[in-house]
Amino acid sequence: MHKLPSEQKIVSLDACLAFRKTCKENGKRVVFTNGCFDILHIGHTTYLQQAKALGDVLIIGINSDASVSALKGPKRPINSEADRAGVLAALEAVDCVVVFKESTPIELLEALKPDIHVKGGDYTAETLPEFETVTKNGGRVEILSFVPGKSTTAIIQKI
Repeated sequence: MHKLPSEQKIVSLDACLAFRKTCKENGKRVVFTNGCFDILHIGHTTYLQQAKALGDVLIIGINSDASVSALKGPKRPINSEADRAGVLAALEAVDCVVVFKESTPIELLEALKPDIHVKGGDYTAETLPEFETVTKNGGRVEILSFVPGKSTTAIIQKI
């Protein structure tokens, strides 16, 4: 499998599912993560590099603008979903970006069935709403540490 140009990494759900199928057929271990990724910072890039290191392919689900507003409040997102997807797709660690409209990635995870689902922060795997979906489909959940003091909220407050 070869690397795609960044603009080709941003895909529809159907294209993402086709990519996942190709990865599986080629014996590639697929890692999935999700989030808003509103203002990209060192915490995000460190996290994404660590996530990619757990497998062969990294797929990112990003929340749509409407779901970011529902989760974070009416002043968010700062950057549009198209811009957020474009920035993520330009990163070397990222193989595929897909936008989802729900507040959690459960439906996306049910469709993709990744080998590993990665989340950051002070969660435990078992407390994630998507834990059951991932494990019943044969995947595992990995929790990675946040980079201390680095968050979009902190950046917004500083500005």
